[in-house]
Amino acid sequence: MCGIAAVATNLVRAYHSRTSTDTGIIVVTTLQDAAPGRVRIAGDRLRPVRIWLYAMASFVLLMVVVGGITRLTESGLSITSWKPISGIIPPLNAAQWQAEFDAYKEIPQFAAVHSWMSLEDFKGIFFWEWFHRLLGRLLGVVFLVPFLVFLVQKRLPRELTWPLFGLFLLGGFQGLLGWWMVSSGLSVLTSVSQYRLAAHLTAASLLLIALVYVARSLEPGRVIGRVSRGQMSRAVLLLIFVIFQIGAGAFVAGLDAGMGYNTWPLMDGALIPNGLYVMEPAWRNVFENGMTVQFNHRVIAYAITAYACWMIWRRSKDGGFGGVHAWLPRLGFIIVLQVCLGIATLLFHVPISLAVGHQALAFMLAGLVTAYIADMRRVR
Repeated sequence: MCGIAAVATNLVRAYHSRTSTDTGIIVVTTLQDAAPGRVRIAGDRLRPVRIWLYAMASFVLLMVVVGGITRLTESGLSITSWKPISGIIPPLNAAQWQAEFDAYKEIPQFAAVHSWMSLEDFKGIFFWEWFHRLLGRLLGVVFLVPFLVFLVQKRLPRELTWPLFGLFLLGGFQGLLGWWMVSSGLSVLTSVSQYRLAAHLTAASLLLIALVYVARSLEPGRVIGRVSRGQMSRAVLLLIFVIFQIGAGAFVAGLDAGMGYNTWPLMDGALIPNGLYVMEPAWRNVFENGMTVQFNHRVIAYAITAYACWMIWRRSKDGGFGGVHAWLPRLGFIIVLQVCLGIATLLFHVPISLAVGHQALAFMLAGLVTAYIADMRRVR
C-alpha cells in the first residue's frame, strides 16, 4: 500500500508538469483564475483511467455486498469444488444439479444445518455462491481488458503500469483467499474459519483502498489547503483503525457473534460483561469467544468515533474545514451513521438488509478516508 501511494504521488507531480512534446501521453494547459489553486485542464487523457479505477472500486464493493448475502444465507459452502474456468457455467440439467447436491450432502454443514433441504432449496443457496464467484471472475476480466487497451493506447504513464498490474495480481490473490476460506468448511467445520474470513475480507478492503487511492491521486488540478505532517499521520491512523475494525467485524460474522447479546449499550446486562476471558490460553478469547469478539467490535467502534470527534474538534480550532479538510465533517457523519447502523443490526438480530448495509458502509468509509488522504497529498 505504501509503495502504491509513493508511486501515485510521484505520478501526480509528473502529470502536472509534463506536456505532449516530452511524453506523448498527455496534453496539459493551465489557466490560473483569480481564486488560488483553481486550474483548468485540457486534454485529460487519464480521465478514462480514473473512471475505470473508480468503477473497479465500485465492483469490489458490489462483491462485498454479494459476499455478505452469501454468508448470511449460509450459501458459501454450497459449491464444494473450485473450477476457475468450467465453474462459470452452472448446472444445466437435472443430473448435473443432483451431482452438485450430492457433493454438498458429503460435507458437515449439510448434516448439521441443512439436512432438511430439498434439491429446490439447494438451488437457492447455490445461486448466491455461484454469483459471488462469477463476479470474482468478471472482476478479473473488466480489470485486465481495459488495462491492456490503455497500454496499447499509451494512456498509462510508465510509473503506473506495474503498480496497476500489481493490483490485478492482488485481485487474483483475493480469489485464492476465497477458495482457501471455503475449503476450511468442507471437512470438519460447519461454516468457514473466522480467521480465513477475516483474511479474505481484510484483503478486499485493501484492494478497494488501493484502487481509490490511485484513482484519486490521478485527479487533475490542485487541492486547496494546508496539510501538516501531524494531520496526515492522524488521517492515516484513522484509516488503519477502520481496516482493523473491518477485520474485527469479520470475526463477529465468522462466529455469528452478532446473534447473541442483542442489547445496547449494555451487553449481557453490563457495560463490561462477565465471561470475556474464560478460554485458555487467554488470546483465544479475542478470536474464538463470541462474547469477547462482539465486545471488542463495540469498543473499537467507540474508539473510532471518539478519535474522529477529536480530529474534527482539533481541526475546528485550527483553521476550520475549508479546502481539503472539508472531508472531515463528512467522515464524521458517515462514522456516526455506521455506528447507528451497527446498533440497529444488533438490536434487530442481524437482518440481512441491515447487516449487509453495515458491512458495505464500512468499506465506503475506508474509501472516503482514503480519498481524504490522497487529496492531502495533492495539496500545493
